[in-house]
Amino acid sequence: MLRCDRIIKLPVANQEHTTPSLARTPLYPLGVELKARFTSFGGWEMPVQYSGITQEHHAVRDAAGMFDISHMGKFTLQGKNLIDQLQKLVPSDLNRLQPGQAQYTVLLNPQGGIIDDIIIYYQGTDSTATQKAVIIVNAATTTKDKDWLLTHLSLDTVQFQDLSGDKVLIAIQGPKAAYHLQSLISVDLTPIANFGHLETTIFGQPAFIARTGYTGEDGFEVMVDPEVGVKLWQSLYEAGVIPCGLGARDTLRLEAAMALYGQDIDDTTTPLEAGLGWLVHLDTKGDFIGRNVLAQQKAQGVQRRLVGLQTPGRNIARHGYPVLSSDQVVGEVTSGTLSPTLGYPIALAYVPTPLAKTGNQLGVEIRHKVYPTQVVKRPFYRSKNRVNN
Repeated sequence: MLRCDRIIKLPVANQEHTTPSLARTPLYPLGVELKARFTSFGGWEMPVQYSGITQEHHAVRDAAGMFDISHMGKFTLQGKNLIDQLQKLVPSDLNRLQPGQAQYTVLLNPQGGIIDDIIIYYQGTDSTATQKAVIIVNAATTTKDKDWLLTHLSLDTVQFQDLSGDKVLIAIQGPKAAYHLQSLISVDLTPIANFGHLETTIFGQPAFIARTGYTGEDGFEVMVDPEVGVKLWQSLYEAGVIPCGLGARDTLRLEAAMALYGQDIDDTTTPLEAGLGWLVHLDTKGDFIGRNVLAQQKAQGVQRRLVGLQTPGRNIARHGYPVLSSDQVVGEVTSGTLSPTLGYPIALAYVPTPLAKTGNQLGVEIRHKVYPTQVVKRPFYRSKNRVNN
């Protein structure tokens, strides 16, 4: 699912010095109890790490970790022509969706820029021909997305409900995620495909479960009422699932080359520039906001592309660092880290299209010194544990 909104920076203070104006999720007290380190994030006070970023990262890659992502925006929509209306707001063909399937996609402005990356979970049509869907959006863009949707949907025919502050959202990620979640519910998780979802119960209470995530591993995201979420977190913790913060979430998603809104993509980047062309279905759907710009880019090509970079040694190219070719600045790093899984620095950056070819040699300026870097294929890491059914 989605996703962080900004690169994570470790705080210099403990939770004793928190900012009262920041929102807190219902799981915040559990983080305090586990001595998590907190940071300001999208208007929320969120755990950046518990036992340590590297340890949490490896827990997800090797076994199972869990994340409190309750800060993310959560909308439910229903209406007799819901999909037709949503079709006009995204470049992806939502008519492809069957009940219980989901589409990762983007909201676009008229310039083809990305307002936000979102997931639309299609729940199907009831006996009254009413279509239902759940939409999960990024925390920092929740208000912006809500306003955009309310402006462009016909509220005479579509009912919109914002559950952002009413529900807990927990991501259980890793090769043993299904095992741990299965032990707490009666419904069989095995048939749920990647990006599949269903409604069931946990501890006798309603739950929405999706096989989605932001780590590059198999896993699930569970939306429940706050009291159920607290019990679920505690039960998973007692079973040995490792609590993880936003720091590990960032290193995991970057290894999987998943875009970070506000850095790798924003309202000035188009999905074709960002390597998200697989979301753009120009041939199978009608008009949508930003279509003309994307059609022109598809025909003429884009001027820049988001590429993966691999740098030797331990020199990390971080957000905002210049990318050079022939001693000239040609681009900028959007995200970068030392990959815990791979053991070397990786980064994402926008460069002119002629320089975006895999294997191309570039330079990156790190602390006023230029280091060699190479364009490599994305993702940097591909899990063998993902469910593809």
